[in-house]
Amino acid sequence: MCFNDSLIVLSAMPPAKTDQLDLWAESGLDGDDQVMVDFLLPTGIYIQMEVPRESTIQHIKLLLWKEAQTYPLFSLLGEMEGHMFECVNQAAVHEELEDETRRLCDVRPFLPVLKLITRNCGRAERILDSKIGVLIGKGLHELDALQDQQVKDFRSKMKRVSEEKMQRMQLMSCGEWLRSCYSTQLGTGSLENLIDKHEGVIKITMHYDQSQVCSVILICKEDIGTRSDYVLRVSGRFEFLFEDHPLNQCKYIRDCLLANESPHLTLVHCDVVKAMFEKEISTIGSVLARKTSNPPLPLPPKKRPPTVSTLSVFPAHQLIKGVLSFVHLVRAGLFHGTELLCKTAVSSESSSRSEHVWNKTLEFDIAVCDLPRMARLCFAIYAVMDKVKKQRSTKNTHLNKYQTIRKAGKVHYPIAWVNTMVFDYRGQLKTGDIILHCWSSFPDELEEMLNPIGTIQTNPYTENATELHISFPEYSTQPVVFPAFDKILEKAAEIAGASDSMTMGRGGKKFYIELKEIMERDPLSQLCENEKDLIWTLRYDCRENFPQSLPKLLLSVKWSKHEDMAQLQALLQIWPKLKVQAFTWYFNMLMQKLEFMIACVVHYRSEMYMPAVSVHFALILEAYCRGCIPHIEVLKKQVEALNKLKAVSELIKLGTIKTKTKQAHLKEAMMTCLRQTGFIETLSDLQSPLNPNILLAGVHVERCKYMDSKMKPLWIVYNNKLLGGDTVGIIFKNGDDLRQDMLTLQILRLMDLLWKEANLDLRIVPYGCLATGDRSGLIEVVSSADTIANIQKTSSNMAAAAAFNKDALLNWLKDKNSGDALDKAIEEFTLSCAGYCVATYVLGIGDRHSDNIMVRSTGQLFHIDFGHILGNFKSKFGIKRERVPFILTHDFIHVIQQGKTGNTEKFGNFRQYCEEAYLILRKNGNLFITLFALMLTAGLPELTSVKDIQYLKDSLALGKTDEEALKQFRQKFDEALRESWTTKVNWMAHIVAHPS
Repeated sequence: MCFNDSLIVLSAMPPAKTDQLDLWAESGLDGDDQVMVDFLLPTGIYIQMEVPRESTIQHIKLLLWKEAQTYPLFSLLGEMEGHMFECVNQAAVHEELEDETRRLCDVRPFLPVLKLITRNCGRAERILDSKIGVLIGKGLHELDALQDQQVKDFRSKMKRVSEEKMQRMQLMSCGEWLRSCYSTQLGTGSLENLIDKHEGVIKITMHYDQSQVCSVILICKEDIGTRSDYVLRVSGRFEFLFEDHPLNQCKYIRDCLLANESPHLTLVHCDVVKAMFEKEISTIGSVLARKTSNPPLPLPPKKRPPTVSTLSVFPAHQLIKGVLSFVHLVRAGLFHGTELLCKTAVSSESSSRSEHVWNKTLEFDIAVCDLPRMARLCFAIYAVMDKVKKQRSTKNTHLNKYQTIRKAGKVHYPIAWVNTMVFDYRGQLKTGDIILHCWSSFPDELEEMLNPIGTIQTNPYTENATELHISFPEYSTQPVVFPAFDKILEKAAEIAGASDSMTMGRGGKKFYIELKEIMERDPLSQLCENEKDLIWTLRYDCRENFPQSLPKLLLSVKWSKHEDMAQLQALLQIWPKLKVQAFTWYFNMLMQKLEFMIACVVHYRSEMYMPAVSVHFALILEAYCRGCIPHIEVLKKQVEALNKLKAVSELIKLGTIKTKTKQAHLKEAMMTCLRQTGFIETLSDLQSPLNPNILLAGVHVERCKYMDSKMKPLWIVYNNKLLGGDTVGIIFKNGDDLRQDMLTLQILRLMDLLWKEANLDLRIVPYGCLATGDRSGLIEVVSSADTIANIQKTSSNMAAAAAFNKDALLNWLKDKNSGDALDKAIEEFTLSCAGYCVATYVLGIGDRHSDNIMVRSTGQLFHIDFGHILGNFKSKFGIKRERVPFILTHDFIHVIQQGKTGNTEKFGNFRQYCEEAYLILRKNGNLFITLFALMLTAGLPELTSVKDIQYLKDSLALGKTDEEALKQFRQKFDEALRESWTTKVNWMAHIVAHPS
């Protein structure tokens, strides 16, 4: 019986429960943990039986096998291990359940129907593919089905690279593995003054693995973090201190010293570490061994084109051409990035009413040898219409934005566009006929009425897409390929030998001053042609005196001249390397950008980019999984845990009622759900997605709750797996886009790093935040902290008066600290308040009220909830709710001045911290501009164009002197003080509107 026939039979049965929440999430609240499942056997037998929702697929198959023994044709089935289940998943796609350790409630079939099918050979690899498909959210059979040779070649290469990496890991010793996977995190900056204050001795609380015993020891700052039979681990974390690094270089130790806290370390026996190592190596070995045990049959050899070893683009001097067919009128342009390489080409008009065919050749005034490697050919298709008189109606104003009058009486409206690369992924010049399926959506800003920054992927929705047929001509009997890197350097050496360029292109004092002025501008400032020519002419001066000017140099290259491209490549080989610290900043931010962009995959709102972006990131994530096989189980556990939390969140949203009695019932229902066996097992013993160093033991159900806000986020409290770890709080949000919060917190981490590099620690609290899906994610709960609103409300009997009680915050700190600890807490408050005042001003963070500013019991102030940035302040009735550049209220000043009105010295120190922090950020202004520019394509609602970055340029006063910028900042500082009463009024309104 085929699967489709089975579904037809089922249609005559009573309707199944298709609601995902009712069938899989809500189960167990009434004690019913069984679900009726229809099983379809390959012998044509249909069996219906109840099975536990929380059972693994393997256990369900065993139950089915026992039941099938009582049905006809059982002997024809053969061995149980020779079969596996198949279902239709929530995406309405057939999914083979190779990984039988998964629970049925985690698989979540669209219908409770499982089909038993015969298992093919190569089971180990199929299980691995199944796990990877679950992790990346796209079955690998979808990638297998793509008729794209580039995708196939990339996957084949990544498989080979991943297997080689896993084989190298198998050859590692335990020490090499530990250094590779858990290298000690080192800090930056000087701590000598702080350590000298402790007379060169660090006080450490030492724990002993698997024991509650601990002791306090004193260690010299030069002592290293390793002993003969033991390794030091940070207590409560999966972070080791080893190798020959002095303790004062370890980041954890430094953070504790800066916070005036005693470090807590645990002695772990090397046998424990060795057991971890052997477990990972065993996992790798089992996969690699089983993959090679059933090798696939060899494929017939492909017919490959003849190898090109001598032919390159440089000797050719022809013009690139293209043959067009289909449409009214076509404009085409060759671009490198957004730079137009030569004059655009335009076809003649077509008057056909159906398919438009020209067989016309378009020529571009550029030699093939001058085409850069990443050149792209961009097309725009126009409808040619007669010009009409202007009408008063403004209904079609969006069309007028794009119209271009080509000649008298005619108006050209863009209706579709498409881009393609000139060289393919192998560096080979494209030839032959190509069909391009166009996009119909145009961006707001076009270059020459073309869209060079648009995707090179064609529209996957081919049925309704305009087709553009083009033909790339043959230039020779052999493929034309872009020259190899060594050939490019040979060309550069030839040019240098002919012109002695190393001694040329150096300017005098006058040119140096002009060059310096250009280099000090922000990265987004436009360069005129004369300035580009000056930069290129003085490129060796740039290398020696302005090594940070590389981006501007790249903008000044004539990409349409292969001689310039060759010289640039040679110049890059001798370009000064970035300082280690600067490289670390860039590297960290690029890694965070990768994490951020992966989180953005599921958030792309435009259908235009979703298919291409989805495939690209699926390939990246598949390659990662194959290269980190031991990590797959960790990630699989995290994905299952997130699915469970989402199910609980949906349960809360559906059952939310405002009466207190029913809310209490709903909270009890939530706890009942979390106590189910399936939820307990899935949510326990996993690495925190926010910080892999934290191992989460199990949910502390009694302390969990849901928060009273629109999306009803879950407040989940975990016990820490490692000995000595405190409880860990995590907020799960379902319905909120956390990508902007991620970006803001990453920038705050960078600011914190820059300040610390300048020996200014402003006690920033960049808590963890991770977008895990479409409008869902996790937020770290900062321990021992409360909101300003709660602190003020507990100190006042009237909600309206709470915001005006200036003593509330200071009294709260006094309750939490006494004696010297209070002075330390006030200092922490002063430093952190300065840091967040500057950060919120520079980044233009809006919607600041007393519920999204928090204070820790140790005194650190920090901000949360960054839904509005870059000056996008909220308004009500057309009036801006925030009329101050940053939050600096009188109760904050009251704390800073230690409750003494005339304590101008403390307030002066605070103001000095603010000004110093601001000037440090200004020195690195170009870095912030560049990082935000990199995020323009991420699809954030408040960061969509270069105009949005203008706020940063204004707040950092880029283009002004330090004196002018400091004067501007002081004016903003005084304005924040003068208008702080408006903040208090807003806070009062917020407290009254949100009394609970």
